[in-house]
Amino acid sequence: MPEITDRDTALFESGIKLGALYHQFVGAPVNLSTAGSLEAAIRDSISLQPCVQSITVAIDREMIRKRINDFGYCELEGRMLGVEAVISYGTAVVHVGMRYDAEMDYPMMSVQQIEQIGQIEQNRQIKQTEVG
Repeated sequence: MPEITDRDTALFESGIKLGALYHQFVGAPVNLSTAGSLEAAIRDSISLQPCVQSITVAIDREMIRKRINDFGYCELEGRMLGVEAVISYGTAVVHVGMRYDAEMDYPMMSVQQIEQIGQIEQNRQIKQTEVG
């Protein structure tokens, strides 16, 4: 049986974070005045989980504006979310995100970049050499 690597675990944890975010918060009531506090609540909640180095959450205000009901709010939809997160485990660092894909009409989750800790240090040294 192949060994499970830090990279494998970091990718798995990334999927868990994005899936948890989506399924915990989609459907929450939101309007233009509460969007900022909902973004912060989502960010702060997911940040508590292991392996999360950073996370940013943006809710599309224009989509909220278009969906406000007679009671002054709408429900958060996956298509409204823009998320970027950095998840690390051992020597692996994974950059992931979620963005609405209009062509697919779907809030697509994706892996944007995978790095190894040694590789990150090597890249920093190369950049310092180029600049210095």
